[in-house]
Amino acid sequence: MSKFELIAAECADHDVTRLAELIGVSRSGFYAWAARQRRTEVTPRQQRRRDLEVKIAAHWKASQRTYGSPRITADLHAEGVAVSENTVAKIMAEMGIEGISPRTFKVKTTQVDPTASFPPDRVGRQFDRGRLDVVWTSDITYLTCGDGDAYLCAIRDEHSRRVLGWSLADHMRTELVEDAVNAAVLTRGGPVAGTIMHSDRGSQYTSHDMAAACSRHGLLRSMGETGICWDNAGSESLWSTVKHEYYKRHAFTSYANLTAGLDNYLRYYNHDRRHSSLGMISPIAFEISSRISQQSR
Repeated sequence: MSKFELIAAECADHDVTRLAELIGVSRSGFYAWAARQRRTEVTPRQQRRRDLEVKIAAHWKASQRTYGSPRITADLHAEGVAVSENTVAKIMAEMGIEGISPRTFKVKTTQVDPTASFPPDRVGRQFDRGRLDVVWTSDITYLTCGDGDAYLCAIRDEHSRRVLGWSLADHMRTELVEDAVNAAVLTRGGPVAGTIMHSDRGSQYTSHDMAAACSRHGLLRSMGETGICWDNAGSESLWSTVKHEYYKRHAFTSYANLTAGLDNYLRYYNHDRRHSSLGMISPIAFEISSRISQQSR
């Protein structure tokens, strides 16, 4: 124990001046030391703030630096940490970190086969019908890598937002979509007859081969209008998330590199990423919860 610490321990019962004289230190020196101690002492409020900063930074990094305050708040609540979204947002701003907000998607050009016939729009922009495997959506988006152009096709369940199947190729032929459909059916591991398969009017979706593939699996084809993004908003929303949270933040040297990267991200998207439309849980967690709920009825 230092001389100043001894004075601090005894000053409640004895005069500071007298203690300082007996120990051989100055009274001003003791008060200066005491002031420094008060400045460096961590209060419970300061400690909580430091703990929150550590936790917020950890969850932000775990989300691949994509989460904003709503999802990080949900993470903290899941850990049992009582904190408001406003507090998390304020701390993030002061730390200089922020999430990624996908921009509003743009209308994309779709190549339509003028000789094709189109199935009806069975969705009418009502994508979530309250159950799994009622409406699937699909679309193709353009990417690129060191090897050249690349095209990504995905199938998403519009109730759980889960990406059920996807495929990547250097072309936009019908087999690109067929591969994604086959992967989605395999993911479900059982009959999907009666599920609506909704897309735009791109030639890949209106082809005879695509019609045959849907018929083979019992999928009911559905198409929105050409060039109206809201008629396939589910898929457009998926592309916005994938591109802004992952694709645009990395460089890909080859098809293999791009494929591996997308596989990792889409696994994260399905298993870990919190979705605001699902009550801040992941698609897989939402599906598990939905099936348990249906079984208990």
